[in-house]
Amino acid sequence: MNIRLNGTEQSVADGASVSTLVSQLTGRSIGPDGRAADGRKLGVAVARNAEVVPRSQWHATALADGDDVELVTAVQGG
Repeated sequence: MNIRLNGTEQSVADGASVSTLVSQLTGRSIGPDGRAADGRKLGVAVARNAEVVPRSQWHATALADGDDVELVTAVQGG
């Protein structure tokens, strides 16, 4: 299926969740609680169709064809 990720078309597997997408993009395994399995901070926030998806809901939030997803990464500095 196709979603729009940060303004760009992106193909994802049918039935993919927000957690699956974050894992693919970061290259890190994500637990059911939305935290990285390695215990390090992810520094990532996700909105789906203009609504923030709480980290605790990433695993349960399925993506659908045509979803508009914004993934924001925290950076240091000012």
